[in-house]
Amino acid sequence: MCWEMRPQLGTTRRTIWRTWPVLCSHHKLSTSSHSAKKVAMATASPPPAEKKRNKDTVIVISGPTGAGKSRLALEVARRLGGEIISADSVQVYRGLDVGSAKPSAAEMSAVPHHLVDILDTTDDYSAGAFFRDARRATQDVLDRGRVPVVAGGTGLYLRWYIYGKPDVPQSSMDTTSAVWSELVSFRESGQWEEAVELVVQAGDPKALDLSVNNWNRLSRRLEIIRSSGSPPSAFALPYESFHEQHDTELTEASADGNCEAGKLDYDFFCIFLASSRVELYRSIDLRCEEMLVDTGGLLSEASWLLDIGLHPHINSATRAIGYKQAMEYLLQCRQNGGESTPQEFLQFLAKFKSTSRNFAKRQITWFRNEMIYQWVDASQPFEKVVRFICDAYHDRGARVVPESLEMKRESCMHRTRDLKTYRSENRVFRGDDDCSHILDWIRRTQRR
Repeated sequence: MCWEMRPQLGTTRRTIWRTWPVLCSHHKLSTSSHSAKKVAMATASPPPAEKKRNKDTVIVISGPTGAGKSRLALEVARRLGGEIISADSVQVYRGLDVGSAKPSAAEMSAVPHHLVDILDTTDDYSAGAFFRDARRATQDVLDRGRVPVVAGGTGLYLRWYIYGKPDVPQSSMDTTSAVWSELVSFRESGQWEEAVELVVQAGDPKALDLSVNNWNRLSRRLEIIRSSGSPPSAFALPYESFHEQHDTELTEASADGNCEAGKLDYDFFCIFLASSRVELYRSIDLRCEEMLVDTGGLLSEASWLLDIGLHPHINSATRAIGYKQAMEYLLQCRQNGGESTPQEFLQFLAKFKSTSRNFAKRQITWFRNEMIYQWVDASQPFEKVVRFICDAYHDRGARVVPESLEMKRESCMHRTRDLKTYRSENRVFRGDDDCSHILDWIRRTQRR
């Protein structure tokens, strides 16, 4: 058994999670110690022909909101001569800076960023568009001899980016127009349930799983049915196909030390930055308050969205966490003649925090099943985490996270006892006086 593998490989899900990134390297690992030494020597000094066969390495750094992934990606890119490709579904929009925790001008000057500020807020963005744009940016970075560092927490974007885009048919302009005509009356009258039932009857029962008023995804599902006669679920997903193949290979790899991830286009080195749930929630709560303390921050950006004619939940930008809640709150203030009470503001703040924490919980659940990621403890010294990633980039044989830096996936699972004791406490807006400047700003700007 080679040195990267631990005893009882494949016997527990935890061991599979830990060793998957090493097993699915494009370097074949040998079972005997003698062969392992030969592989190590070949890896350290491969012949020219072997170098050409090696895939380009792409670093992917993800994590729940508020975990610190942007800071980590920035430092890793700076040290490796890399460029950051944002995998954030909100940072693509111009003008949505504070609520998306967009990198500052100084940060983007220090390290080039891609897929930031590329769309107007009236536009929609999708996983398919991200796949196209991010893959193009990746190859552009590699062609210039730089290191791609993909950073963000949008799970579906990253899944398609790594494993590939589902091979669903493209809709013609005629189909798109026809579907729009079918759904427009439902959308204008707010009849979401009736529109979903239409799509279900057309042949897609999974439309019931969509979040309420996600009209773009509902339209896309109906377009696929009208174009192909089949629902989206009828088309193979590269992610599922890959895992069906390699779940078997993992079992075989425990015996012969060999697992080829040949169908992946790049050598992906994926990190998920995690922390204990309670510490993460505290960080998220403070981050929400900090986005609101300056009236030129999230509230100002939400007010601007309303001013240009947008409403909560009508497109990707206005569905974003923070913006949706802030727009709803400001609409209420406008209906009240620009007035708000401290209690109303604090209720909005509590809803913003709760929604953000729930989103982080969903991110953790999503990435817990993504075996290609190695989990790193965000509470460990920042320098040690950065050094591990940089060293692992240069040496594929050093890609298993040391136990001193590892975050056990099961430690991030929902623990009722811990979360029952958690209470959100305001650290900025402690009392009525702390939000008086917000209420003054609302009186000056939200009278309609």
